[in-house]
Amino acid sequence: MLRLARGLSQAGLVGQGMSTGYLSRLESGERPPTERAVTYLARRLGVDPSVLTGPSDGRPLTGILAAVTSAPPGADDTSALCRAVEEDAGEDPAARWQALWLLSRAADRDGDRELERTRLAELVDLSDRLNAPELRARSRVQFARCARSLGDMRAAEAAAVEALCVARTEELAVADTLSALIALIGVETELGKLEAAGRHVAELERDLLVRAAPAQAAEALWTAAVVSSRQGDDTTARTRLETALSLLEGRDDLALWTRLRVAAADAALQMSPPRVAAAERRLGEAAAVLRLVGTPGQLQEVRALEAHLAFHQGRLDDARALSQALLAEEDLRLSYRERVRLSVLDGRLKILADRADEGIAALRRLGRQATESANLDLAAHVWQSLATTLADVRPHDTAPGAAERPGSGRQRDRCP
Repeated sequence: MLRLARGLSQAGLVGQGMSTGYLSRLESGERPPTERAVTYLARRLGVDPSVLTGPSDGRPLTGILAAVTSAPPGADDTSALCRAVEEDAGEDPAARWQALWLLSRAADRDGDRELERTRLAELVDLSDRLNAPELRARSRVQFARCARSLGDMRAAEAAAVEALCVARTEELAVADTLSALIALIGVETELGKLEAAGRHVAELERDLLVRAAPAQAAEALWTAAVVSSRQGDDTTARTRLETALSLLEGRDDLALWTRLRVAAADAALQMSPPRVAAAERRLGEAAAVLRLVGTPGQLQEVRALEAHLAFHQGRLDDARALSQALLAEEDLRLSYRERVRLSVLDGRLKILADRADEGIAALRRLGRQATESANLDLAAHVWQSLATTLADVRPHDTAPGAAERPGSGRQRDRCP
């Protein structure tokens, strides 16, 4: 039913991962599906696996939605909501929008970016049909964030620009305008459009920041700090980050509280020279919380940062073990940028371990891929990492202590 609703042939659904003959036997009921087959087909169809296996409870979407939104903390009715959305006849578009919004947030928490993108794409279309300005702006902001996490910067920029245009044209609330502006600044920074990002940061600080709630103001300052860092102004970046961190306590918004500390640790390691002690302190604060309540994706992000921290502390064996174990995981939920940076670290470690040809080839491949996908800021990081690492292993740099602290920033001025 789902395949036909999407206009797919059997061959179009199975792709390269399954035979059409096997799918035909599944569809006819001749063979029961394996768990692996269910997972694969659910991903291809853009639905939760429970949609293919769980029975319907007969309740309409509005009834399921009411149950989900009123559920006590810790209750998980995602599967029921997935089934209700798939069986929904579309009689209440507003209820469907709310259900898809909840499901997209669940996919985000689970780190399933492809499923999140599928949900958000329908949200964008549905918000246009509803002709609701707030929903149009919010769905596009989330789509931009998701596309950015997937490394699709062109789609991310288009969605963020549209969201900001809707917010300004319809004169939406400060929160919606600021949210769209934050999303656009983040995309522009990764695209290497630092001049445009700087102008938007100035607008943000001049017109919106003083009217923002503390949580959103903290996120805005964090985003502005990244722009300052990319512009080489580490002093302003540190000031903005420290201000952002001071705006929130854990009891205000624990999720954002931990995100800000992870971001502060990451930013500290990318400064010149890296602020290793500050990074270790902030990462320790976040990790203590996330190891108790963090999602699998958040825990992977912590482990990736621990690998980067170990590298900057000169603990190369620890950095190598952490990065290789994480890259070998079958269900890697890091964002595109985080995956590339972890792969860059792995390449640098190969060069420093006398596997220069292998490491150089890997970094060149990553640099080309980032450039071709318009992730210019990330591409610059790749090429700079390659140049710095090659400088670290030059014969005249092998004096005592020269190679024990790679990435210390002492070679940065030599990078092209």
